[in-house]
Amino acid sequence: MRKGRSAFIFVLAIALGVGAMWLANGWLESRLTPVAGAEADTIGVVVAAVEIPFGMKIESAQLKQIAWPSEDLPAGALVSLEEAEGKIANQTLFPGELILRNRIVEHISGSTLSAIISPNMRAVTVRVNDVLGVAGFLLPGNRVDILASRTENRRAQTQTILENIKVLAVDQTASPDKDKPIVVRAVTLEASPKESERLVKATQEGTVQLALRNPTDDAKLVKAEPAKPVVARRVRSGSSVTIIRGNSISRKRF
Repeated sequence: MRKGRSAFIFVLAIALGVGAMWLANGWLESRLTPVAGAEADTIGVVVAAVEIPFGMKIESAQLKQIAWPSEDLPAGALVSLEEAEGKIANQTLFPGELILRNRIVEHISGSTLSAIISPNMRAVTVRVNDVLGVAGFLLPGNRVDILASRTENRRAQTQTILENIKVLAVDQTASPDKDKPIVVRAVTLEASPKESERLVKATQEGTVQLALRNPTDDAKLVKAEPAKPVVARRVRSGSSVTIIRGNSISRKRF
């Protein structure tokens, strides 16, 4: 009796164990199936394999493709290497960064500098020295303010004429891959046609100096209102003295 009961319990334990394994296996398959489906629903996108400096022509060796979920694909993402090859980076692209269409520009003809000028803007070059050029610390992509100085009535007058102007190139270099100060002789700036006129006029009337800005600083200068002139008023007193000198009579007020 006891042997039969023990055998029954043994068989029941085996059956329960097999059932538990079957249920666990089914649960794992149900959990893994959506993941496998998600992995299959991906698309290849183009990212930077190395750092690509601002103004550089992009080559295939600087690019790679990675899998990206199709449902989360950002607008403007490139899906083939050919879409980015030969284009110009209009800002620095870092390793692993997804390359979007608005991060690159077409290089049709001419220098790479002409390709990175923003629409309706112009590139204008001003001559500088080691002091006016911020001691050589300027790099393409920096932002500067333009200060104009001239002499009027033997007195120096300095005024900020332009703010938050983008530096396109220093000398003949449009790449910001240098991080050490270099003495430059000319700086090419991006400005609107009207701003270009003001800049050229300032260089003809006197000297211009560049003031380097923090890249996160978009604030405009608040110009102080000119002080109102103080008008001196004479205070007339009611007291007076009459002076008689012979036939001459005069009156003096105090």
